[in-house]
Amino acid sequence: MIRKLYPHEPLPMELLLLADPSENQIHSYSRSGHCYVLEIEGQCIGVYILQQQSPQGIELMNVAVAEHWQGKGLGKQLILHAIETARVLEYASIHVATGNSSIGQLALYQRCGFRLVGIVPDYFTLHYPEPIFENGIQCRDQVRLALELKGTE
Repeated sequence: MIRKLYPHEPLPMELLLLADPSENQIHSYSRSGHCYVLEIEGQCIGVYILQQQSPQGIELMNVAVAEHWQGKGLGKQLILHAIETARVLEYASIHVATGNSSIGQLALYQRCGFRLVGIVPDYFTLHYPEPIFENGIQCRDQVRLALELKGTE
């Protein structure tokens, strides 16, 4: 079951850190966003955050699934839930950003209908104090994707 995290509940920081290694960054965007959690048998095993970016656009941030639950389609389930939530909230588009080294995530977002819309060079080298490596590649650039929601039901 995917549900919105209640304001009195603590953020599932251990999960959030799987997708973003900076606790400071997580706190900065979680304050203005809404956190959703995926629970199985009362255990939080997945998470994402939605944050309004403009009157018509919302951003999907920090999609993460507990390591022992990965590879079971739960990440895709979270992304599709976020897309449907954005539609219900009547946003015109949903955006997501990831690193140039996040090969699996780039493929997953595109399989869910997102299209590449831009690159922010050196985003991760400028905003994170420690270098990030995935798949043998240094994460330097932010890759931005978007999905238009109006007229795509």
